[in-house]
Amino acid sequence: MKQIKKAAVLGAGVMGATIAAHLANAGLDVVMLDIVPRELSEEEKAQGVTESDKRFRNRIVNNALNNLISMKPAAFYLKDFAKNIKVGNFEDDMHLISDCDWIVEVVVENMEIKKKLFVEKVVPNLKRDDVIISTNTSGLSVNTMAEFLPEKIRPNFLVTHFFNPPRYMRLMEIVPSRYTSDEVVNFMSEFISKRLGKGIVYAKDTANFIGNRIGVYVIYSAFKHLMDLDMTVEEADQAAGPAIGMPRTAIFKLADLVGIDTIVHIGKNSYELLKEDDERDIYKIPEFLQKMVDSGLWGNKSKQGFYKKVKNESGRVTLYYDLKDGQFKESVKPKFASVGQTKQLDDVRQKIKVMVNGNDKASQFAWRLLRDGLIYTFKRIPEISDDIVNVDNAMKWGYNWELGPFEIFDAIGVKEFVKKCEQDGVAVPEALKNIESFYKFENSKQYYYDIIAGEYKELEQKETTINLNILKRQGKVVESNKGASIIDLGDGVFCLEFHSKMNSISGDILSMTKKAVKRAEEEGVGLVIANQGKAFSVGANLAMLAVAIAEGAFDDINMMVKAFQDAAMAIKYSHVPVVAAPFNMTLGGGCEFCLHADAINAHAETYMGLVEIGVGLLPAGGGTKEMAIRAIQEAEKFNTDVSPFIFKNFMNIAMAKVSMGAYELYDLGYMDDNDTVTMDIDRLIYDAKMKVIAMSKNYRPKKPLTELKAPGRSVAASIKSQLWNMKMGGFITEYEEYLGSMIADVITGGDVNAGTLISEEYLLKLERETFVKLCTQKKTIERIQHMLKKNKPLRN
Repeated sequence: MKQIKKAAVLGAGVMGATIAAHLANAGLDVVMLDIVPRELSEEEKAQGVTESDKRFRNRIVNNALNNLISMKPAAFYLKDFAKNIKVGNFEDDMHLISDCDWIVEVVVENMEIKKKLFVEKVVPNLKRDDVIISTNTSGLSVNTMAEFLPEKIRPNFLVTHFFNPPRYMRLMEIVPSRYTSDEVVNFMSEFISKRLGKGIVYAKDTANFIGNRIGVYVIYSAFKHLMDLDMTVEEADQAAGPAIGMPRTAIFKLADLVGIDTIVHIGKNSYELLKEDDERDIYKIPEFLQKMVDSGLWGNKSKQGFYKKVKNESGRVTLYYDLKDGQFKESVKPKFASVGQTKQLDDVRQKIKVMVNGNDKASQFAWRLLRDGLIYTFKRIPEISDDIVNVDNAMKWGYNWELGPFEIFDAIGVKEFVKKCEQDGVAVPEALKNIESFYKFENSKQYYYDIIAGEYKELEQKETTINLNILKRQGKVVESNKGASIIDLGDGVFCLEFHSKMNSISGDILSMTKKAVKRAEEEGVGLVIANQGKAFSVGANLAMLAVAIAEGAFDDINMMVKAFQDAAMAIKYSHVPVVAAPFNMTLGGGCEFCLHADAINAHAETYMGLVEIGVGLLPAGGGTKEMAIRAIQEAEKFNTDVSPFIFKNFMNIAMAKVSMGAYELYDLGYMDDNDTVTMDIDRLIYDAKMKVIAMSKNYRPKKPLTELKAPGRSVAASIKSQLWNMKMGGFITEYEEYLGSMIADVITGGDVNAGTLISEEYLLKLERETFVKLCTQKKTIERIQHMLKKNKPLRN
């Protein structure tokens, strides 16, 4: 197959526009088209705009593009990527699709409207037989739509079902028609996973495909159990959220997010289409739900649904909708012993076992929800998918479940599940009774249970996917402690893996870092710093620091900071290349580890920053030092004044700037042209490994810097002057001025004249001394305690 360089998106509604944005994120040239408005607006009439004017004819797409640029959360990685999109309309500009490699149809979910678009607009403007055409339908028949196209085009037609929002939701359901060629399916799967970062799931031509078929059933099942158990929506959401490995939106916050009117629409469609479904009646709309829609309680879009937020004397408060009397009531934040117990556990499998075996109302709700959902899912094979892997991935990537349905079966224990169902008097499929587990690991290989064949089959991994858990099971761990491990990735490349809670950095990780560097130097060609947790690292272990401060152990804190700096310097001055592979939250110390690596290979969704000021500290694991050095070297490179470079890097630290994606890291100065971005998180460690191997072929170790020209006290004074102005203007507090002044002194090289030669070690000493001094400050202690209790920064 040829490369996809240019794509057309037909439809500029919220979904179409955000798909266009993500195609632009991937570097494609994009044409976005939509209908011509029906009539001139009053504003257009006042401006003398006519119906032949492009401002009128492209109003819908222009508005969509403008909305994309200001959208939050951001649809584009960088606003500049909007320049990749060219807009037009279906009447004047359909010829623009003639040189596109991929055409994505994203108009309203109505078969007749889609047919008209394909027959009257798309087909007449096709100039090539090799163009790939896809529809973003969430459940309409792909085989029916394929019939609208000429025979020679049908092999290139398929469903590519993005989940909303396309930038952030990983799931991509690919559904071929009976005509679609295997070559096209394979090509699009590879392209969409690599370039768009999507997790591919292969679905069948059935209503709602996989993700929504299971997800919508679980939502409607929750409505039933809510009523049966006489629970409030916030009680149910306590039971059906993180306590069982589901997102914080749980059920009813999710319904508000999706739109309650949309949930009703999907339910009615499901009931109409799923005539052969043995549990079809679950989709009958509950009376309370229809009443909510009729009353305009549509969820987030109307700012009221199962929940709404209002202001009162004490600030913004959350209200929940009481189904019994149809009134909103103030949240009581219900507490259940079972849910409380799960908060003490890290392993989601243990959490699920606690919930399904508990005896309070939350446990009953969680058990019934999982029980009915898992049985329903089991019965849907082979109707919606031929294997359990696609189903599990669909729910993890499309609904953000931590475990897929069949992984949840294994977490509970299949035999235990069957036994509990029988105790409830709930029928269980006979085939389920004979299964020991749905996944197993034997002879260094992972297997899944093929329900259709009744046997285990090997779970194949792509060559570009490195799964650290599988490598560990294969005995590839060469050294390990409580916080970190060294794993052999093969080809002479080792991996330093963090595995503490949220990968916070403490002594275990620091000691293993130096061992990992030494191991790579003596036995390999390089090192990757990576893991596959929920976040790369949230930084240093704040709780341990708080204990040391409370005990007045400031000498110990000094030693702790020195150990962190030594680990960072070991990374920077390794005799083999070190590549960091950050993703998701990469904060504080996690960011500092990356700054000291030879290169960064970041996942596209990397939220990185030096955020220590939020707890009244400064980056002291080499972060402030590193930003000072980068500013100094940048000024020398261009033979210019260092002040603007220092001020920019100072602001990164003083404002705790965090990137909203990897591409922002270039402008922040955390990444440069040697660093790269991976879209597909499954490729992240593989790409980092390949980068290490490439760099190792002619690697030249760096030498510690001993003659840096200090920006000096005059630049620090300039920064402090601006801080004073900001304080007087009410933009920062007095303590924030103090913190900023301390950071300014370190990043400019201390109380020395401009141009004074200083060393890297000198800057590290300044960092360390300032960090310890700040630990003695009452307001810093308050900030640390507030962060530990509330998980958000205090501005004091």
